Amino acid sequence: MTALRIGHGYDVHRLTEGRPLILGGVEIPWERGLLGHSDADVLVHAVMDALAGAARLGDIGKLFPDTDPAYAGISSIRLLREVGRLLRERGFSVVNLDATLLAQAPKVGPYRTQMEQNVAEALGLAPEQVNLKATTEEGLGFTGDGSGMAAHAVVLLEKQS
Repeated sequence: MTALRIGHGYDVHRLTEGRPLILGGVEIPWERGLLGHSDADVLVHAVMDALAGAARLGDIGKLFPDTDPAYAGISSIRLLREVGRLLRERGFSVVNLDATLLAQAPKVGPYRTQMEQNVAEALGLAPEQVNLKATTEEGLGFTGDGSGMAAHAVVLLEKQS
């Protein structure tokens, strides 16, 4: 018998001077980056939270606490690989995942294919199982005024029993 589990993830980070902008494991040329304990890859963080939620692993704060210096500046793609390992260890496989970045700028379309490949590779998936997209918020709120970025992710997990 197959069991299906759905997970939703959400993350947000403030934009700040002096940090690289990492999204989907890609460094994107931009005048500001995201503030956080790790590389602050808001898109990958939302994906990890969705995966962790679907598998009842808690969230990324539980798995990789920002109070642990081992995670300072760490690549979120590296953390995503660890989440993938935990899923496989518990008998889960990812059916598909879909994530949306909320950001007024910069345009991420030119980087989307590489971002999808990075996420798929970290989880051992085919690129067709991963869909990443972005939208602006028409100048509204903290994402619209450019002070931060947010991301949502939804995943479907399968577990053979």
